Amino acid sequence: MSLHFTDEEFQSAWRELDGLQLDAGWELFTETTGVQIYRLYDKETGLYEYKVFGVLTTCTAELCADVYMDLTYRKHWDGYVKELYEKDFSGQSAIYWEVKYPFPMSNRDYVYVRERRDLNVDGRKIFVILAKSSPATPCPEKSGVLRVKDYKQSVALENDGSCGTKVFMNYFDNPGGMIPTWLVNWAAKSGVPGFLSDMQKACSNYKNYCLKK
Repeated sequence: MSLHFTDEEFQSAWRELDGLQLDAGWELFTETTGVQIYRLYDKETGLYEYKVFGVLTTCTAELCADVYMDLTYRKHWDGYVKELYEKDFSGQSAIYWEVKYPFPMSNRDYVYVRERRDLNVDGRKIFVILAKSSPATPCPEKSGVLRVKDYKQSVALENDGSCGTKVFMNYFDNPGGMIPTWLVNWAAKSGVPGFLSDMQKACSNYKNYCLKK
């Protein structure tokens, strides 16, 4: 039994693979290189929550899930990672992640918990990974780095019937500080497809990486 996530949260993530739930104000934001991105305005923060649907054509869902979970490997292929590791903070296991931001903005860091479940849904094998910020975790803040305290992400992965993987992603984070609108839009429009493209390359290289370890 998970202490952090409910069964319903896992169920609702994989169901989006069968058709995105887009009621309550979701709008198509952009569609590029086989990736659709929808957004929902959050009145409280003035920011957007995003849903992403796409296909990674050259890797299986299980491989994608393994690569996504491997924090050490991510430091090799994700150029925005400054620090990334899982550790025990006074009896609470959590992940620390510092993200590089372009000058003159301050880097952001996250302290979050996550869980992966490999589901069998009527014979379909679906991999779901949930993550959310854990502000109660006793990890001190760093000088000059802004702590992101409101972050959530869910990912669902399933083989597409060929050689690829259907990917659903839902995420929201409030990076704090004064971030220009153009940068927020760029991160959603270019950053997400770029991340999926980088992840696909990372999947292709994962076997060699594991052999060299």
